[in-house]
Amino acid sequence: MRRTAALLGATLTGTLLLAGCGSSDDDAADLSVSGAYMPQPVSDSMAAGFLTVTNKGGTKDELTSVTSDLGEVTMHETVDAAMQETKRLDVPAHGQLVFKSGGTHLMFEKLKHQPKQGQTVSVELHFADSDPVTVEMPVKSATYTPKTGH
Repeated sequence: MRRTAALLGATLTGTLLLAGCGSSDDDAADLSVSGAYMPQPVSDSMAAGFLTVTNKGGTKDELTSVTSDLGEVTMHETVDAAMQETKRLDVPAHGQLVFKSGGTHLMFEKLKHQPKQGQTVSVELHFADSDPVTVEMPVKSATYTPKTGH
C-alpha cells in the first residue's frame, strides 16, 4: 500500500512538472500600442511622434524599424542629454517601450506634406519576432501634452 501511494505521488509530481514545462501563450511577445500622437509639426520637413508599446507576453521583442507614407521615420533616444538615432529598441517581457517628449521618440523627416491638427498619420511598427503593427497616430496641437505624461 505504501509503495502504491509513493508511486502515485511520484507520478503526480512528474505530471505537474511536465505540465509546467509545456509551452503557453505567455512564452511569446504579446504586443499592443496605446497613447499614439504627433504634435502638429512647426516645420514643413520634420515632425515627432510618441506612443507606448506594451508587451504582455513572457518574451521580449525588439522594435527594428518604423515606416510611414508621410516620410522617412527613424527612432531616437536621449542619452546624456543628447539625441541619437538607434536601430533597435527593446520591448521587455511584461513591460513597455515608451516614446515620450524629451526621451525616446520617433522622428519623421522629408515630409511629403505637413500634417495638420485633427488629421491622422499612419505608421507601421516592425519587430524582430512579432508581426508588424499599424497605428493611426492622431495629429494634436503643437503644444499638446498628454495626461499620461508622454
